[in-house]
Amino acid sequence: MKRILDRLREERGDVPGWVLITLMTAGLVILIWGLAGPALSEIFQSAIAKVTGL
Repeated sequence: MKRILDRLREERGDVPGWVLITLMTAGLVILIWGLAGPALSEIFQSAIAKVTGL
């Protein structure tokens, strides 16, 4: 038990790697969505129009 508490104290204040990965992934998704969103929307609208015959 003492080992676990000592290890937790050592890592206090350090940002875990999974937090950084999560934030970077979210940032990439927002960036890609912003750049490709209009084009993807147009492709989707075109596909729906072809399927429905509008």
